[in-house]
Amino acid sequence: MDINDIRGLHTLLIMAVFIGIIWWAFSAHRKKANDEAAHLPFDDDEVDKRTLEQEKTEKKQ
Repeated sequence: MDINDIRGLHTLLIMAVFIGIIWWAFSAHRKKANDEAAHLPFDDDEVDKRTLEQEKTEKKQ
């Protein structure tokens, strides 16, 4: 096994990790989180309200 074999295996490992991340990011159980992230630029007011409510509850605790 020489350096080129190790480089080839490294390339395959990195490619498998990349495909796994893509699979995870676009999987069905991430749909809700992806939809929320897609609407973030349009939901500034709602985000501000939620942030303020979270800060208030954290201060009370």
